[in-house]
Amino acid sequence: MLSVLNLAAGDGGYHPPSLSDFYPDAVLFEGTIFEVDRLMLIRVLMAVVCAVFFALAFRSPKLVPRGLQNVGELALDFVRIQIAESVLGKENGKRFLPVLVTIFFTVLFTNMTGVIPFLNISSNGLIGMPIVLAALSYITFNYVGIKKYGFFGYVKSSIIVPDVPVALHLLLIPIEFLSTFILRPFTLTVRLMANMLAGHILLVLFFSATQYFFFTTDAWTWIFGFPALLGGIAFTFFELLVIVLQAYIFCLLTAVYIDLADHAADH
Repeated sequence: MLSVLNLAAGDGGYHPPSLSDFYPDAVLFEGTIFEVDRLMLIRVLMAVVCAVFFALAFRSPKLVPRGLQNVGELALDFVRIQIAESVLGKENGKRFLPVLVTIFFTVLFTNMTGVIPFLNISSNGLIGMPIVLAALSYITFNYVGIKKYGFFGYVKSSIIVPDVPVALHLLLIPIEFLSTFILRPFTLTVRLMANMLAGHILLVLFFSATQYFFFTTDAWTWIFGFPALLGGIAFTFFELLVIVLQAYIFCLLTAVYIDLADHAADH
């Protein structure tokens, strides 16, 4: 784990986790624009794991799925039915399914490293990957609106609220513009990053406290290691829920934004 218990030399002091966990030393190509650190390696690893999983699941698909194919189909059907078709309908759901599947499983697999032993950190706790995924979502839903209504028609439909007094447009137009074109990618990025950052820090606090009480302190204070350990285990299961939930929310909001852009003139 990047943020295990750190003891100051000679003083036995406890040092809590910090944001430095997300800025590890370079592993490859240090000092160049191609510099690679541990978090980047984790991203590459999980991208490979995700690609290999689906390649193996569908390398020789059977009419009646079994084993890994069954797992893969259930996973894809979840995104297709519960997100794509539920929000966009069958036609548009099929059209944008590749984007939604990419976003969902990228977030899911890169989040999952936060609870995998020896990795123990989600690269989504750093802004790079969340902002790339938010950019993909942003480009997609704006592309949909611009293609259907034209650039100016889409912008006009997105920021002008119909059937309100003219004077209110002075207030509503800036609010709608900020909400649609600025806050959407911002909130997608920050929501994912903040949740994975907070989850990592809390897990580290629980398990480093466990180590501290069991192996560093003297006398009777070791007893506090048990509640720290139980808290860490409980929060690990909670973090698993958050991992899946964040993938679902990110993907769902992308689908909602696509639908809003596709029906911008109807609002």
